[in-house]
Amino acid sequence: MVAIPITRYISIDSDEFVESFARASGPGGQHVNTTDSAVMLRFDVANSISLPDAVKQRLFKIAGSRLTKDGILVLRSEGARSQLINRQEVRLRLIGLIREATIVQKKRQPTKPTKASQKRRVDSKIKRAVVKAGRGKVRD
Repeated sequence: MVAIPITRYISIDSDEFVESFARASGPGGQHVNTTDSAVMLRFDVANSISLPDAVKQRLFKIAGSRLTKDGILVLRSEGARSQLINRQEVRLRLIGLIREATIVQKKRQPTKPTKASQKRRVDSKIKRAVVKAGRGKVRD
């Protein structure tokens, strides 16, 4: 059980996620047929005791299709030929996703339009109305 630091206040235990290994697809010759270098990491977001509820909710939104219906985050890495490098990469991606979920977006404060912009808008509407009025039927 090793604690993996995410932020200053949040860390997850290595017991909370499960890594499984498979053979990676793609080229690699005879070596690829004998080693399980692809890494699949499963992290149960819904039942995690390390993450606050607010972070879990934001993580659900960020994860998208990488999240199962049961609330399990599934990440896969098979880019490198080395299992160790793939394990490091998939863990870094998990840490990055959780860090991204800790950031709270600021609420947008709507601003009022300036007097000048309101005047420009009304003037352009009046100008357009005059143009359209000139397209009417010609009367004798």
